[in-house]
Amino acid sequence: MSAPARQPLSRREANRREREARILQAALSVFSQAGYSGATMDAVAAEAGMSKPTLYQYFASKEALFQAMLLPHGERMLDPFAHPSGKGLAADLLNFAWAYAETVMNPEMLALARLIIGEVQRFPEIGAAYQAAGPDRLLGGMMTWLEGRRDAGQLVFDDAELAAQDLWGLILSAPRTQALHHPANPPGRNELARYIHNGLRVFLRAYASEPQRELSALEAAITARAHPTGTEDDA
Repeated sequence: MSAPARQPLSRREANRREREARILQAALSVFSQAGYSGATMDAVAAEAGMSKPTLYQYFASKEALFQAMLLPHGERMLDPFAHPSGKGLAADLLNFAWAYAETVMNPEMLALARLIIGEVQRFPEIGAAYQAAGPDRLLGGMMTWLEGRRDAGQLVFDDAELAAQDLWGLILSAPRTQALHHPANPPGRNELARYIHNGLRVFLRAYASEPQRELSALEAAITARAHPTGTEDDA
């Protein structure tokens, strides 16, 4: 039985979603410039081009807004796991790695991370809120996906948290640290690719149940991504 056709949004619902998206983008801009402690609901409302009472109709507090602002970024990073490519483990890992890199290396996300780091000594609750809404949520999604691949016999590990930590550490730890400390000289896409591809190779050698097969699939996925109009057969 086919899935029912998706009904078009009403104008009211479309307007509500457009306003919410505008608020979340305005929040990212304000939080990335002022930090959590310096950001105000007045500033977010002004950035979004709406009144503060209207803003409060969508988000009851700065904390709720902050958490909601981070949620779409986590969903974007996990989308390759939620909607697999159908091309196998290596291709999905590569898609995740790029979704992760393109999100956390965004200049506003980097600026926000710098400000949060600078605030946690005086306001530890800010760091806890950022960790819970951002990295912890992402880590949980990664662990769930990795456990599924282990259950399918594609990966081998005992500790899902350590496997997830290894994954994101291998693919992006060094260039993200560089970008955090040297904002005027962020790594370019070729440099990111160098780390991502090498990190995934190391991860697959360590965790894949059939490492040589998955390494070959990874190289095919890298080539296909570099030449998206090609007609290569799936690995």
